[in-house]
Amino acid sequence: MEMLHTAVSSPWFYAALFAVALVDGFFLVVPSESMVITAGVYAASGELSVLPAAALAAAGAFLGDHVSYLAGRASGDRLAGRPGTRRHRALAWASGVLAERGGLVLVVARYVPGGRTAVTLTMGAAGYPLRSFSLFAAIAAVGWAVYGTVLGYVGGVAFEDDPLKGVAVGLGLALAVTVLVEAARHLGRRKAAA
Repeated sequence: MEMLHTAVSSPWFYAALFAVALVDGFFLVVPSESMVITAGVYAASGELSVLPAAALAAAGAFLGDHVSYLAGRASGDRLAGRPGTRRHRALAWASGVLAERGGLVLVVARYVPGGRTAVTLTMGAAGYPLRSFSLFAAIAAVGWAVYGTVLGYVGGVAFEDDPLKGVAVGLGLALAVTVLVEAARHLGRRKAAA
């Protein structure tokens, strides 16, 4: 606990928060949401400032999305494969969906584990317009950063004397929201199939 407190109270924590949110855009094993929630918990106790924490998390996520998008754009032909292949048909289908609902897909994918990177990479490979991508990536990044920081802040206020419990509550709330969203998507698919 003392180590966590020391790390979070360091001025370098803000830089680490930005870097982790950025890297999470193209490298899935980085726990950016946990770090944003932790920032919110410690902001509730006054160790951090909530606005810079949320802003840096959003900026890192926004730039990370662009790294993934540009990687998809650079390797679009290789990702698509030869015409007539299953991958080529899948990318053509994805391009159609993205042309219709690309912004919504990007914003929602921000909250689906692994979905963010898959969608941003596909949007680049499918040639989704950069200007539109940037607009929706900004909306998604700001929404995600505020969501994570607020969850942490709520946990931090509820467990002011024990920040570790606050982090656990914040992560638990995030997990609960993810489960509810996935359950709603599953029920929606079943209803549509019926």
